[in-house]
Amino acid sequence: MRLIAALSLLFVLVDAPTRPEQAVPYFTNVRDVYISQADRQNYFVVDEELWSHSRPGLGDLRLYDGDSPVQYFLSEQRAGISSDEVETKILNLGSVAGHTEFDLDVAGLAEYDRIRLRIDAHDFVVTASVSGGSAPGKAAEVELTPSTLYDFTKEQLGSNFLLKLPPSSFRYLHIKLSPGIRPQEVKGATIYNLHEQQASWTKAGSCDAPQQKPHLTTIVCNVAEKAPLSRFAFHVAPEQVNFRRAVSVQDAKGVQIAAGEISRVRVNRAGTLVTAEELSVKVLGSSGPITLGIDNGDNPPLAITAAEPLAFEQRIYFAPEGKNALRLYYGDDKLSAPVYDYARFFHLDTATALAQLGAGSHNPQYAGRPDDRPWSERHTVILWTAMLLVVLALAVLAFRGLRGASPQ
Repeated sequence: MRLIAALSLLFVLVDAPTRPEQAVPYFTNVRDVYISQADRQNYFVVDEELWSHSRPGLGDLRLYDGDSPVQYFLSEQRAGISSDEVETKILNLGSVAGHTEFDLDVAGLAEYDRIRLRIDAHDFVVTASVSGGSAPGKAAEVELTPSTLYDFTKEQLGSNFLLKLPPSSFRYLHIKLSPGIRPQEVKGATIYNLHEQQASWTKAGSCDAPQQKPHLTTIVCNVAEKAPLSRFAFHVAPEQVNFRRAVSVQDAKGVQIAAGEISRVRVNRAGTLVTAEELSVKVLGSSGPITLGIDNGDNPPLAITAAEPLAFEQRIYFAPEGKNALRLYYGDDKLSAPVYDYARFFHLDTATALAQLGAGSHNPQYAGRPDDRPWSERHTVILWTAMLLVVLALAVLAFRGLRGASPQ
């Protein structure tokens, strides 16, 4: 039994997984990194070349200064939105000379820049004038930016009940709506302070010219392999307005992987111009040929000048420490993502510099990894021989035990 236990322990030890080590000869590809300002934090943007020849998630990217690794931080430039939202109290709601007017007690937030009204009405366009002050009777002391509120239910062009303000801290606000909304249709108001960071985008492939079919426009796009596709953006001729079309996104097998709508509103009602547009459709990852279908219904086709597959921009931040050039290696399927102190304690400097990437090329030092399969996979003959010997040993021990047993 001791022999069996020893052999089992040996198999466990030789098959124990190890973390793959990095080394320049293990990377298939290399690019030069050109640094223009070596005295500050730098970054470069991940492009299609890196997505195509790196591991998904970019875990095998490595920066080198000669033979010395350089730590970095990978950052995805997503949009960031956070807000402090508070329900506010409506005071003095009524009608003045045909206008709906009311005050808002906004004591819940020290600073705010958005007001969302709840209005129980359809098919209207009104202008909301806003002013602020220190008391309900003095809420009209300072005029703020007006906003246009609308609902186009009949035209199926959407609605907007949001008032955008400059950062404000007035205790009370006075809202005056142009004719079109009655006091009893104002049901509530919420104020909040919006902290918004705009997303940065980079191309994740290309799209062909639109093809017109009855009631349908199709666009075939080719998304870069392994690119983290996030949306398709449409460019529609600026003179084409007041449309809302459903969009379907299908993969190479014809399976729908996403759907959405694109729209543009430019309506003049009683001297008030309403403008709004949404020309992108969200997609959660995919690659290869993708077909976009725009349902035109009985309307003329949209004048789409281009469509683009986009991904959130990925940036690699690093500290050059006086170096004017580094080398970026990538293309190692076994290498896992690095764990750097630089990433754990990363701080974005206010004046970062953009480094440039050279063209991708084959790594002249590439030699490939040694065979790192488990010992059991690399020596199957030895393993089976050992297992056979174990079985034979067990059989011999059992036979001896039977012979040595006393008869009943």
